[in-house]
Amino acid sequence: MFNKMVKNNTTDSPSVNLIGAGTIIEGDITTNGDIRIDGSLTGSINVKGKLVVGISGSIEGEIICQNADISGTIKGKIGVSELLSLKASSKLSGEIITNKIAIEPGAAFSGSCSMGGVIKDIKGGTTEKPQPAEKTA
Repeated sequence: MFNKMVKNNTTDSPSVNLIGAGTIIEGDITTNGDIRIDGSLTGSINVKGKLVVGISGSIEGEIICQNADISGTIKGKIGVSELLSLKASSKLSGEIITNKIAIEPGAAFSGSCSMGGVIKDIKGGTTEKPQPAEKTA
């Protein structure tokens, strides 16, 4: 009787995930929605939406996302396809690959940054925008 009344409510709408303060995760996370991390993650994270790292949040590993707001600590490689925003309380150590970046006064960043015209492939290769061919007479 109950089996007929239960419906599968899975949808394709993106979800919002939360890793609370005091939570420690060792492993990889993949999500199609947004995620906020106030706890600690050691491993890689792949987010189709927005990544928010709160003041108490920390990530050690590789990050791939569409947008990111960082207020906590990151150690590793971060690839952001749109906008990376480093808040005043953020501490980032590693490699940044992004299209646009906003850094508030007080943010700490140590490492390398590639943005805009030269887009590095997350896996390590470099792809430059094609240059027009030179014409000679």
